Amino acid sequence: MATLVLASALFAAPVLAQSTAQHDHAGHAGHAAPVQAPAQRWATDAPLRAGMRELREATELLHHYQMGHLDDTQRDNAVVQIDAAIKDMITHCKLKPDADAALHGLLVKFIAGANAARAGKFGTAELTPMQEALAKYPQLFDDAGWDAAD
Repeated sequence: MATLVLASALFAAPVLAQSTAQHDHAGHAGHAAPVQAPAQRWATDAPLRAGMRELREATELLHHYQMGHLDDTQRDNAVVQIDAAIKDMITHCKLKPDADAALHGLLVKFIAGANAARAGKFGTAELTPMQEALAKYPQLFDDAGWDAAD
């Protein structure tokens, strides 16, 4: 498949602007809109499940940062975690086109939040869409262990 275009075209997140041979993201620019849950949730693979858990953990860290409980270094570590999780999912996930598009609809929320945090402008307006994306994930994807404590 072609190079990674989604992130560089939409958000210019440094870690995601690198090319990858796994996905063609050029057509995903319009997937920032809300995605309706499918009649049957899409199957997941190990990279998707692991990546979403990393995003959940990083989002929780950013929640604590937003509340004033963490410092800027810890915020930056959460951003690195988000970047790495998204890069890994984009590189390794093998999803059907509709599921891939739905995933990108979620990932744009984390990319936007990470970019805001990277710029030192992270707050509730950035955190809330990330939390909403985490809540939407189990409605879209069949991940039996999602609710389990990780």
